[in-house]
Amino acid sequence: MSGGVDSSVAAALLQEAGHDVMGVTLKLWSGPNGETPTAGCCTVSDAEDARRVAAQLDIPYYVLDHTDDFRDGVVDRFVHDYAIGRTPNPCIECNRTVKFDRLLSRLDDFECDVLVTGHHARSREVDGVWQLMRGRDAAKDQSYVLSMLTQRELSRTRFPVGELTKSEVRAVAADMGMRTAAKPESMDICFVGQRDYRGFLHDVAPGVFASGSVVDSDGRELAEHDGVAGFTIGQRRRLGVAVGEPRYVIRIEAGTSTVVVGRREELAVSEIGLEKLTWSRGSGSDGPVMAQYRAHGETAAGWLTEASLIFNEPQEAIAPGQTVAFYDGDVVLGGALIASAR
Repeated sequence: MSGGVDSSVAAALLQEAGHDVMGVTLKLWSGPNGETPTAGCCTVSDAEDARRVAAQLDIPYYVLDHTDDFRDGVVDRFVHDYAIGRTPNPCIECNRTVKFDRLLSRLDDFECDVLVTGHHARSREVDGVWQLMRGRDAAKDQSYVLSMLTQRELSRTRFPVGELTKSEVRAVAADMGMRTAAKPESMDICFVGQRDYRGFLHDVAPGVFASGSVVDSDGRELAEHDGVAGFTIGQRRRLGVAVGEPRYVIRIEAGTSTVVVGRREELAVSEIGLEKLTWSRGSGSDGPVMAQYRAHGETAAGWLTEASLIFNEPQEAIAPGQTVAFYDGDVVLGGALIASAR
């Protein structure tokens, strides 16, 4: 229970269906002096909202401390990725390395059968194989951020709000008089908060900001910068160059602290290298897929192998460090981290 409306309604729906339910909130981040986040998905007020909804439903409620796991698996990875010129997605990495793994490992401790979350996604069992599917509300679909889940996780996880639209979820919460019914969604990274991520990096890892050069695609130096961690592929603003027409970051060469900028057409990508490829249905093979490489982006057709994805048509501004999810219609086939873009 994150303290948001989706997980609140998920708990209520399962209880209404006759299940014994308990609520759990993960404490994932604290500052250098032990302070909890003031923005994002893990604030004190979020935990209080979750506790009050649990009290309203008359279900047990627990807070589990996994701050060490989160710092090692998510925050340190976030810093490392920016230091080597990648653009990480810490919320997906949290799902990958902390939330599902740690919660599923505690099911037996709490004598629970399944883990239930408020994600807008759906799952179903077909001939003994669990399928992950897009949520019914296309505008709120979160299957992309769950694309790393395998049969181990899917077999013991349920997504009840995935069958509802966001407006229907809020209507259920309002009918029950839940304090989370009209609560806005948080878009901030919990450990960064309301500031710019660059400010966070300056505070915790100032060493990632090594000065270097901004060059064009022919290698001509255009400006200097104070660290590749301040840039991402496709970035147009804050480049420190003025050449009379728009320029975009087309490549980051962390080894030499070089940022390469070029025209928009130079952002075109025909192939991406993959790492940490997982199959949601348990296994897979080379073949055609529809690929989504942004959280709410459109899918693009391509040919998938174990090590790469070749697009049928060039795509634009794909950043290493991000996730790509693979689909067959509404069914998630799997996902991977983008290691390189060519």
